[in-house]
Amino acid sequence: MRDDVKQLLSLQESDQLIGNLEAELLKIPQLQEAAKDQLASDTSALAQAKSDFQANEVEIKKLELDIGTRKNSADRLKNQQFETKKNEEYTKLGEEVTRYEQQIDELETRELELMEIADERREKMSEAEAALTKTKDAVDQDIAELETRANQKKEELSAAQKTRADKLADILDDELIDTYTRLFNKRNGQAVVQVTDQKSCKSCHVQVTPATYALAQSGAAIAHCDNCGAILFP
Repeated sequence: MRDDVKQLLSLQESDQLIGNLEAELLKIPQLQEAAKDQLASDTSALAQAKSDFQANEVEIKKLELDIGTRKNSADRLKNQQFETKKNEEYTKLGEEVTRYEQQIDELETRELELMEIADERREKMSEAEAALTKTKDAVDQDIAELETRANQKKEELSAAQKTRADKLADILDDELIDTYTRLFNKRNGQAVVQVTDQKSCKSCHVQVTPATYALAQSGAAIAHCDNCGAILFP
């Protein structure tokens, strides 16, 4: 293999490594945001569970007040019954007492239903609290690990960029560097590729001409794929 092609191949390895590291660094903030989104979702679920439980408690307290008010009214009417001496008035007061007692019975039935709902919502709230605690612990750990990974990748990227700069400085042919850069960007990081014994370019997988294959084998000059233009080595 020609020395200049070896240099380009080594430069390409550095460029590919840099590209992979940059892609990882771009992905890490996305992973951190995804973890935070899960935490926000569980936080919202707990807030909703608490709101539902509190709304039910408010309704229970309102019912308790309504029941108390009607019991007081019924007791007052019963006292009036004992004090009245008129049968008609006594009967009328009794009907009112019965009406209040029916309302009280209905309200107490509803109160029991709400108390059952309260137990269900209390359990749901406890489950949401447990889920949030678990998620928070996991998210805190994930974010810390991702931060550590980001710092590590930044160090690796800095070292790779320095290595690339050193390799680039050893290549004196500016036109060759320009050709390599154009091909690297155009061929998705595959500027310098092997040509197989079957005369196939490993970048585009198209067979090259016998003359191109022979040139790559001999190293008399830099050989390019007849189809995609990639720089070939045997």
